[in-house]
Amino acid sequence: MDWGRAKSVLIISFLMLNILLGYQLWLDIRTQLDANMNTAELPQDKLKLMQQKRISLTANLPSETPKLGDLTYLLHEDDAQGEEPVQLLEPVDSADIFTKSELMKSLGDQVPDLEEYSYDLHSNRDGVFVMYRVFEGRPMFNVRLELYISNLKITGYRQQLVELISTGEQNKVLPAAKVVASLIETYLEAGAVISDIQLGYHGQIFDSEKQVAAPSWRVMLEDGKVYYVHAISGEVATDKEEGEDGDTESGSGSTLSQADQ
Repeated sequence: MDWGRAKSVLIISFLMLNILLGYQLWLDIRTQLDANMNTAELPQDKLKLMQQKRISLTANLPSETPKLGDLTYLLHEDDAQGEEPVQLLEPVDSADIFTKSELMKSLGDQVPDLEEYSYDLHSNRDGVFVMYRVFEGRPMFNVRLELYISNLKITGYRQQLVELISTGEQNKVLPAAKVVASLIETYLEAGAVISDIQLGYHGQIFDSEKQVAAPSWRVMLEDGKVYYVHAISGEVATDKEEGEDGDTESGSGSTLSQADQ
């Protein structure tokens, strides 16, 4: 037996094992650090409640508290489309969705106001990419552009278009930490995983062209359930997972307690 060669193989094997174990340890530490950063702003009693209910927060917890006001706008479907999606003259590569400049090059001349919409990874469903109309960089969660995918190609779209009318009085929004703390205490079931938190605009859609959207925190769970919390009043809309038409099933809402606010 070549003991020198065997010794070298053993040394290399142990070295590879140590590298693997070190990498796993680094992943565990990074995961723990990320979790600590995500929950750093939450009160200690809510952190204990999270542990008791086995609730996880994998999303970043935003720290921003800007002043925002209601949006009043006109909402209508693209006049060119009916019940079925508008078919593109030539399908384009679905990978373009990940780069705004490439998407503008491939679809900018076919989809109206495309530059005003932003892709939302968390709202995708099978065969559909979802984009939201943005106002001053924040999504309007009731105004969607859906891109339909087949064989890795974007083949058609459905779109809601808006005409902004006015903005209301601006007020400082509730911190995301207080919103999440209230949801943990009152709404979230055991084992829930919070996967995304975004500040934008949301409102109940009425059978009218004129609509109003309020500053709202959108809190999404890993199982697809969505909560919209009015970012000024704290009212919670216990909406279920969005349907294929983009509407939501609104349940009863309540307001954050004075203690939470």
